[in-house]
Amino acid sequence: MLVLRTIAEARQACAGFRAAGKTLGLVPTMGALHPGHLSLIRAAQESCDAVAVSIFVNPTQFGPKEDFASYPRVLEQDCHTLEAAGVDIVFAPSVEEMYPPGGSTSVEVAGLSDRLDGALRPGHFRGVATVVTKLFLIFAPDAAFFGQKDAAQVAVLRRMVRDLRFAVKLEVCPTMREPDGLALSSRNRNLSEEERRQALVLYRALRAVESRFQAGEVDSGKLMDEAQRILKQEPAVQVEYCRIVDPETLEQVSHVRPGSLVAIAARVGATRLIDNLLL
Repeated sequence: MLVLRTIAEARQACAGFRAAGKTLGLVPTMGALHPGHLSLIRAAQESCDAVAVSIFVNPTQFGPKEDFASYPRVLEQDCHTLEAAGVDIVFAPSVEEMYPPGGSTSVEVAGLSDRLDGALRPGHFRGVATVVTKLFLIFAPDAAFFGQKDAAQVAVLRRMVRDLRFAVKLEVCPTMREPDGLALSSRNRNLSEEERRQALVLYRALRAVESRFQAGEVDSGKLMDEAQRILKQEPAVQVEYCRIVDPETLEQVSHVRPGSLVAIAARVGATRLIDNLLL
């Protein structure tokens, strides 16, 4: 397994794979890997000849009062995990390598970037779109793999790939969960035992909406009332948003149809969590 730190090294390695006629899958991550990341890697290995994983805690997608400094960083442990998983390339650049001093260029998907997380975290999706654009330009992957848990991010990146005509296929893999339903996240390690118990209310609320929808309820307001009823069972959980939206535009819907997205963001203690469900 190659562990690379510079863009020049990554491009050279990718050129070698392409010269050998191999297809390349890219799994972008911020590290602190968990089984959800490994599921993306397995999906990449099933459809591509070689797999690259990036590990980069991207500063431009964090706001000034967010958890950039405390975001878990365990590169050595992650590299052991990735080598055992059979990954071909690990790309772990410095901030200076990805963002040269004096740089002023960014990528923003207008409209979508201001919805859901984007409305509460100004500039967040600009940071995401910019760093993923950089990774696509470095690796020129045949496919890139993302998790459904980051549904708003997926919508933004799908639009970006379409608009900029990137020759990459975006593959979206199902959300991986703990046996009790908690969506896997690198931030889960920041939860205390009690906070982890409280966090389960997010999935309970999603399942309650799903159950009402399957029973025939299509009024978004009534379904949201059901979600709020469940969320209030844990008053310590501070809900930032709970909405039913179109998964492509992230705009709220009043009449819910199959494929609509129920999305929740909340703070459990000092930890911000997101979860969602496609109906």
